[in-house]
Amino acid sequence: MARLVYSQDELLTDHEFAEEYTVLGTRLHGGFLADGSYQPPRALVREAALDAWENALRARGGEPFGANAKLLDGLRVPNADQQLVLLRNGLGESFWNSLTITGKIEARGRLLAEMSFPSLQDVIVDDISETAIGHLDNGLLVAHGIDEGGEPERGIGGHDAMWFTARDLAFGPHAYPDVDPPASIGRPDADARYMPELPPQFEGILSFLANLLIIEFRAELGFADSQRILRTPDVFTARRDQAELAAEIIGRIRMDEEIHVRSLNLYLGELRAVMFKTIDGGTIGGAELIDRVWAGLVRWATVHQPALTAAEQRTVLERRIAAHADAGRVLAEFDAAA
Repeated sequence: MARLVYSQDELLTDHEFAEEYTVLGTRLHGGFLADGSYQPPRALVREAALDAWENALRARGGEPFGANAKLLDGLRVPNADQQLVLLRNGLGESFWNSLTITGKIEARGRLLAEMSFPSLQDVIVDDISETAIGHLDNGLLVAHGIDEGGEPERGIGGHDAMWFTARDLAFGPHAYPDVDPPASIGRPDADARYMPELPPQFEGILSFLANLLIIEFRAELGFADSQRILRTPDVFTARRDQAELAAEIIGRIRMDEEIHVRSLNLYLGELRAVMFKTIDGGTIGGAELIDRVWAGLVRWATVHQPALTAAEQRTVLERRIAAHADAGRVLAEFDAAA
């Protein structure tokens, strides 16, 4: 029978790498096996544990949460074709900003390794010691956070450093001014109560995990676009080899992120399958709670947020295009690529 209980040290264990991963003098996480293949970090035991927990969930009649990134495959401004129009016309700042902001958002994920999370067992009726959600505060969230923000104390970069390295490969360093992401990328009503049956701190954990999955889905679509842009032959023509290497780095980030999406789908599937203790002394099924908060997140992420973001970006990009010597032609090409 597969093991279902693991220590934090085990869940943070790397494969035995034959070669470290270093680009532009920056040590990045993960590494290469003896056959030359890239291996994501902290996956030796973590992936086997996920296999075991998924099988155990199915044996209990549950399933990992069924959502995937196609959920968010809607309006994006600029889309990949519009970014290519800008790049072909010497307007690279938008793509530079995209790569920079992505790296800085990834760096924020390091908080997962530093935050203190209360034990979900306190509010769940079922024994969760042999589940993934029973290991959130025993290695899983630490591993996720280090994947995103690296281990600066050891000189090892995570996804943040990988994005900055990819950007500098394609553009060269300091090609455009630095830029910061918005203070928050979640819903503006993030503090609203959607699970009043639970103590606020536990509602916060469940909402946080669901929102994190939405963020991962949004990221996956952006990552795929970034790879496509970098691999387009008629852009970055003076740095073609570097742009190809940048796309390769992003491909490795995507490999790393697969374990995050898989983990979050498992957490939400496990949470849907358990009973929660309510503050009035009763119980409520996890499916009711998770489906309720998920519906609100999906509406924000597919209806409200895309329209708001598109309008904001349109204003910025029109101003940027207006500074071009042939602004009318560029704007027409940009609109045709929508």
